[in-house]
Amino acid sequence: MNPLSLPRRVVIFSALAAAALGGGFSTAVLASNFPPLNVPANMEVHAGKFLWAELFTTDPDSATRFYSGVFGWTASTVMQEGETYTVFANGNHPVAGLRRRSTTARSGASRWVGYIAVPDIKVTLARVAKAGGEIRAPARAFPEIGSQAIITDMEGAPVGLVQSTSGSSPDVDPAPGDWNWFHLLAKSPSTAAEFYRQVFNYIVIPDSRPGKAGELLLTTGAFNRGGVSALGDAADAKPGWLGVVRVKDLTATLSQVRKLGGAVTTEPHDASFGSRFAIIADPTGGVVGVVEYVNDANPVNRP
Repeated sequence: MNPLSLPRRVVIFSALAAAALGGGFSTAVLASNFPPLNVPANMEVHAGKFLWAELFTTDPDSATRFYSGVFGWTASTVMQEGETYTVFANGNHPVAGLRRRSTTARSGASRWVGYIAVPDIKVTLARVAKAGGEIRAPARAFPEIGSQAIITDMEGAPVGLVQSTSGSSPDVDPAPGDWNWFHLLAKSPSTAAEFYRQVFNYIVIPDSRPGKAGELLLTTGAFNRGGVSALGDAADAKPGWLGVVRVKDLTATLSQVRKLGGAVTTEPHDASFGSRFAIIADPTGGVVGVVEYVNDANPVNRP
């Protein structure tokens, strides 16, 4: 996957949670089983790849309407330990989940947490404290998913871990509606990258493109899995990961964002490899990036 040009001073992250229009919105229906993360299942583990993301929100109904309308995701619900959990699917494969967060959480805004594939979640969690991080939600097993946990790095940025029982999705171009990239905004990019190297065994390399001095790539094998750049010095800026969704038509997407009560927090602008990029916020405060590759020029997995 490719890194995107991100504004240095955008303020998009807050503290970790303690725990039908135009885009094909469908009323959530009760599903008897959680769909596997990867369909069809395989035995491949692409360690370091972001496989999943979850939105923690106090307003699941508003968030569901928004993301279904903006990205064309369909929504279904399953019961997890007596609570309703929403599964978003892009076409025939699940792409994200939604959990209700406590109204007593320190920050009322919703937030997205991306999950990184690991071959052994217990081994990975054992590295976290040594690298300077913290385990915020210990490993738990979920039917059809596998084991999940949430940690924070040394700057407090949250990220999830997942040991999938259905393997990892293939390393192919993401379709519109899929997650295209995950990017970390950090106070100290080099220190943060070292944390992720120790915990997830990433190879850290500098982004050698013009204008990217000081930015880093987190790689496994021949694939770029995420990027790291400086957060900037805005007083209320907090470190965190930004997930980016690929869209077919950025202009139409941003129009739908506004129509459904969201906001465009970073206006569309040209980015790398013929792409157009923007950042949006849903009506509940969740923030994601959106990218369109002009003339299908997505350089996913390009070194």
